[in-house]
Amino acid sequence: MTGQQSTETAASPPARGLHRLVVLALCLVWPLIWVGGLVTTYDAGMAVPDWPGTYGYNLFLYPYKTWLLGPFDLFIEHGHRLLGAVVGIVAIAIVVVAYLRDPRRWVFFLSLGLLAAVIFQGCLGGMRVVLGDRTLAMVHGCVGPAFFALCAVTAVVTSRMWWREPSEEDAKARPIGYPLVGLIASLLAISYVQLVLGAQIRHVQPTTPPSQFTMTVAQHVMTALLLWVLSLLASWRLWRCGDLTLSRPGLVLVGLVTLQTVLGVATWVVNYGWPGFVGQVPSSSGYLIQAKGFVDSIIVTAHVAVGSLILAVSTMLVARILRVRGRRRQAQGVHDDVLATSNESLSPSAALSH
Repeated sequence: MTGQQSTETAASPPARGLHRLVVLALCLVWPLIWVGGLVTTYDAGMAVPDWPGTYGYNLFLYPYKTWLLGPFDLFIEHGHRLLGAVVGIVAIAIVVVAYLRDPRRWVFFLSLGLLAAVIFQGCLGGMRVVLGDRTLAMVHGCVGPAFFALCAVTAVVTSRMWWREPSEEDAKARPIGYPLVGLIASLLAISYVQLVLGAQIRHVQPTTPPSQFTMTVAQHVMTALLLWVLSLLASWRLWRCGDLTLSRPGLVLVGLVTLQTVLGVATWVVNYGWPGFVGQVPSSSGYLIQAKGFVDSIIVTAHVAVGSLILAVSTMLVARILRVRGRRRQAQGVHDDVLATSNESLSPSAALSH
């Protein structure tokens, strides 16, 4: 009984509150990305012309009635700022708890990276308002998902799964090779490239030639197809690993990529109408694109938000597979040492020496 209790203690993270705070940050950042997508969809980035305040008020002291009952673009832009400030407060709490409770210094520095990323992202958003620069808006839209992915990594390294000790099952499990690790890492890289290409399409400059826009769209579509194929392959390979902490997120990733593909097609129809060949269908002749309609904006913004989820799940998978691979290598190394010791003790030369 004592041995069992010691094993459970070793498998439990010393600071459960730290993991809960990181999960809270994850739960806040995804709505933050969604609201930021709405800001871009409704062209509401300049609804509040000053920064860091709101029409001369402190961010938290702006009259709530003016915010809630005012124009919709003001509502989502000021709400985006408020939610970003809350994420910043949670990031500060993560740094404090990591310093006080987690014995791993590198986790503390990782939490400092989270805080620095929040500050950097907030400054990017403020500079976009002050300078009125659409390029900064595009960069701001690319850094947000990267911060979301960094939160996903922090959630993995502070979870119970990370602290689990190598077991006999790990020693008997199939080793995880570099090709599978590389496949999951490629999913992470391609999913972020997809986000960057999508940001270029959403924040297209007025001076961008049509040929460049068409090329960017083609690259976005081809990368999406590649991502879908690789996610299927990765899910199959992860299922063969026999670890639910890897196989289940792999299935979720396939579902998210499939949903993202459907949303991408719907986003194109909402923004640019049906493809030319569909115009021959009689029922499509009466279709009218409603600029910034509510349903249309939800479709477009969902496409952006699901893309960030794909990046976060891919990042989580990379962190988990590296941890599982290391744990299995450690368990198999211990198992081989035990077998070698047993064989040596049973050898004839060892028996004669006794």
